[in-house]
Amino acid sequence: MRPTFGFLTTLAAVAAAALSLSPARAATIGGTFYAVQYDFQEFWTATDGKSFRVVLAGNPFPALPPAQAAAGLLPVMQTAKPRPALTFTYDTSREEPRPDYRLVLVSNAANDLNGDTVCKGTTRFKPGPAGIVNLFAVYCRNDMAMSMATASTPASSPDDPKVSLLFRELFMVVFSDTPALKPNAGGMGRR
Repeated sequence: MRPTFGFLTTLAAVAAAALSLSPARAATIGGTFYAVQYDFQEFWTATDGKSFRVVLAGNPFPALPPAQAAAGLLPVMQTAKPRPALTFTYDTSREEPRPDYRLVLVSNAANDLNGDTVCKGTTRFKPGPAGIVNLFAVYCRNDMAMSMATASTPASSPDDPKVSLLFRELFMVVFSDTPALKPNAGGMGRR
Protein backbone atom coordinates (compact mmCIF):
# COMPACT_ATOMS: atom_id res chain seq x y z
CA MET A 1 0.00 0.00 0.00
CA ARG A 2 1.38 3.42 -0.98
CA PRO A 3 1.26 6.28 1.51
CA THR A 4 -1.18 9.01 0.63
CA PHE A 5 -0.29 12.63 0.03
CA GLY A 6 -1.96 13.59 3.34
CA PHE A 7 0.15 11.07 5.24
CA LEU A 8 3.38 12.44 3.72
CA THR A 9 2.33 16.02 4.46
CA THR A 10 1.61 15.10 8.09
CA LEU A 11 4.90 13.24 8.37
CA ALA A 12 6.80 16.24 6.97
CA ALA A 13 5.02 18.57 9.42
CA VAL A 14 5.90 16.33 12.38
CA ALA A 15 9.54 16.17 11.27
CA ALA A 16 9.71 19.95 10.87
CA ALA A 17 8.19 20.45 14.32
CA ALA A 18 10.66 18.02 15.88
CA LEU A 19 13.58 19.84 14.27
CA SER A 20 12.33 23.21 15.47
CA LEU A 21 12.09 21.90 19.04
CA SER A 22 15.59 20.44 19.11
CA PRO A 23 18.07 22.81 20.69
CA ALA A 24 20.33 24.47 18.18
CA ARG A 25 23.99 24.41 18.98
CA ALA A 26 25.06 27.91 19.78
CA ALA A 27 28.77 27.49 19.44
CA THR A 28 31.49 25.63 17.68
CA ILE A 29 33.82 24.15 20.29
CA GLY A 30 37.21 22.75 19.32
CA GLY A 31 40.89 22.57 20.15
CA THR A 32 40.16 20.79 23.41
CA PHE A 33 43.10 19.82 25.61
CA TYR A 34 43.45 18.50 29.18
CA ALA A 35 46.73 18.33 31.04
CA VAL A 36 47.52 15.00 32.69
CA GLN A 37 47.22 16.88 36.01
CA TYR A 38 43.68 18.13 35.26
CA ASP A 39 41.29 17.13 38.03
CA PHE A 40 37.70 18.37 38.23
CA GLN A 41 37.64 17.73 41.98
CA GLU A 42 40.60 20.09 42.40
CA PHE A 43 38.71 22.75 40.39
CA TRP A 44 35.62 22.20 42.55
CA THR A 45 37.58 22.49 45.79
CA ALA A 46 39.35 25.65 44.60
CA THR A 47 36.19 27.44 43.46
CA ASP A 48 33.12 26.19 45.33
CA GLY A 49 31.68 29.07 47.34
CA LYS A 50 34.53 31.36 46.25
CA SER A 51 35.37 34.01 43.70
CA PHE A 52 36.98 32.71 40.52
CA ARG A 53 39.06 35.17 38.55
CA VAL A 54 38.56 35.66 34.82
CA VAL A 55 41.19 37.42 32.74
CA LEU A 56 39.70 38.86 29.57
CA ALA A 57 42.36 39.53 26.92
CA GLY A 58 41.13 41.47 23.92
CA ASN A 59 37.62 42.60 23.12
CA PRO A 60 35.21 39.96 21.78
CA PHE A 61 32.81 42.72 20.66
CA PRO A 62 34.87 45.34 18.77
CA ALA A 63 31.79 47.51 18.16
CA LEU A 64 31.58 48.09 21.94
CA PRO A 65 34.09 49.84 24.18
CA PRO A 66 36.21 47.15 25.94
CA ALA A 67 34.94 48.07 29.42
CA GLN A 68 31.31 47.81 28.28
CA ALA A 69 31.95 44.46 26.58
CA ALA A 70 33.67 43.10 29.71
CA ALA A 71 30.91 44.38 32.00
CA GLY A 72 28.28 42.77 29.78
CA LEU A 73 30.06 39.40 29.69
CA LEU A 74 30.43 38.91 33.44
CA PRO A 75 26.70 38.34 34.21
CA VAL A 76 26.37 36.14 31.12
CA MET A 77 29.23 33.94 32.34
CA GLN A 78 27.72 33.86 35.83
CA THR A 79 24.40 32.63 34.47
CA ALA A 80 26.16 29.93 32.44
CA LYS A 81 28.65 29.01 35.19
CA PRO A 82 29.85 25.45 35.77
CA ARG A 83 28.47 23.43 38.71
CA PRO A 84 30.53 24.72 41.67
CA ALA A 85 28.92 27.65 43.48
CA LEU A 86 31.54 30.05 42.22
CA THR A 87 31.35 33.76 41.47
CA PHE A 88 33.18 35.00 38.40
CA THR A 89 35.18 38.20 38.94
CA TYR A 90 37.70 40.32 37.09
CA ASP A 91 39.14 41.55 40.41
CA THR A 92 42.70 40.71 41.29
CA SER A 93 43.90 40.27 44.84
CA ARG A 94 46.76 42.34 46.22
CA GLU A 95 48.83 39.25 46.75
CA GLU A 96 48.97 36.62 44.05
CA PRO A 97 47.24 33.52 45.41
CA ARG A 98 49.09 30.22 45.34
CA PRO A 99 47.96 28.16 43.66
CA ASP A 100 46.58 30.79 41.28
CA TYR A 101 43.50 29.32 39.61
CA ARG A 102 41.93 31.44 36.87
CA LEU A 103 40.19 31.33 33.52
CA VAL A 104 41.84 33.31 30.72
CA LEU A 105 39.65 34.21 27.75
CA VAL A 106 41.61 35.42 24.73
CA SER A 107 39.50 37.02 22.05
CA ASN A 108 40.63 36.26 18.47
CA ALA A 109 43.79 34.53 19.67
CA ALA A 110 46.74 34.26 17.30
CA ASN A 111 47.04 30.83 15.71
CA ASP A 112 50.41 30.12 17.37
CA LEU A 113 49.24 30.91 20.92
CA ASN A 114 49.22 27.98 23.33
CA GLY A 115 47.74 27.43 26.78
CA ASP A 116 50.94 27.40 28.83
CA THR A 117 52.04 30.65 27.17
CA VAL A 118 48.66 32.21 28.03
CA CYS A 119 48.97 31.05 31.66
CA LYS A 120 52.38 32.77 31.81
CA GLY A 121 50.72 36.04 30.78
CA THR A 122 51.39 36.23 27.04
CA THR A 123 48.56 36.96 24.63
CA ARG A 124 48.62 37.69 20.92
CA PHE A 125 45.72 38.44 18.64
CA LYS A 126 44.69 38.15 15.02
CA PRO A 127 42.02 40.15 13.21
CA GLY A 128 38.59 38.70 13.84
CA PRO A 129 35.57 38.75 11.56
CA ALA A 130 32.84 41.21 12.48
CA GLY A 131 29.85 39.69 14.24
CA ILE A 132 31.69 36.53 15.37
CA VAL A 133 32.73 35.90 18.96
CA ASN A 134 35.91 33.82 18.91
CA LEU A 135 37.40 32.83 22.29
CA PHE A 136 40.39 30.77 23.36
CA ALA A 137 39.57 29.66 26.92
CA VAL A 138 42.39 28.44 29.17
CA TYR A 139 41.89 27.20 32.73
CA CYS A 140 45.19 27.91 34.49
CA ARG A 141 46.79 26.71 37.70
CA ASN A 142 49.77 28.99 38.26
CA ASP A 143 51.72 29.01 34.96
CA MET A 144 50.30 25.72 33.66
CA ALA A 145 47.27 25.13 31.45
CA MET A 146 44.99 22.55 33.07
CA SER A 147 42.49 22.57 30.20
CA MET A 148 41.67 24.65 27.16
CA ALA A 149 39.30 24.92 24.23
CA THR A 150 38.28 27.34 21.53
CA ALA A 151 34.71 28.50 20.98
CA SER A 152 33.00 30.68 18.43
CA THR A 153 29.49 31.81 17.62
CA PRO A 154 27.87 34.56 15.57
CA ALA A 155 26.98 37.40 17.96
CA SER A 156 27.59 41.13 18.14
CA SER A 157 26.82 41.86 21.80
CA PRO A 158 27.00 40.13 25.20
CA ASP A 159 23.21 40.07 25.51
CA ASP A 160 22.77 37.90 22.40
CA PRO A 161 21.33 34.55 23.65
CA LYS A 162 23.97 32.69 21.58
CA VAL A 163 26.69 34.09 23.86
CA SER A 164 25.07 32.52 26.93
CA LEU A 165 24.78 29.21 25.10
CA LEU A 166 28.41 29.51 24.00
CA PHE A 167 29.52 29.81 27.63
CA ARG A 168 27.29 26.93 28.77
CA GLU A 169 28.85 24.65 26.17
CA LEU A 170 32.38 25.99 26.66
CA PHE A 171 32.28 25.57 30.45
CA MET A 172 31.10 21.95 30.10
CA VAL A 173 34.23 21.29 28.07
CA VAL A 174 36.86 23.38 29.89
CA PHE A 175 35.62 22.25 33.32
CA SER A 176 34.71 18.69 32.38
CA ASP A 177 33.76 16.29 35.15
CA THR A 178 34.00 13.14 33.05
CA PRO A 179 35.44 10.21 35.01
CA ALA A 180 37.80 9.46 32.11
CA LEU A 181 39.83 12.57 33.03
CA LYS A 182 40.28 11.65 36.70
CA PRO A 183 43.88 11.14 37.75
CA ASN A 184 44.52 7.42 38.33
CA ALA A 185 41.29 6.54 36.47
CA GLY A 186 40.96 2.82 36.01
CA GLY A 187 44.08 2.12 38.04
CA MET A 188 46.29 3.03 35.07
CA GLY A 189 47.63 6.11 36.83
CA ARG A 190 47.80 9.53 35.18
CA ARG A 191 50.63 11.59 36.57
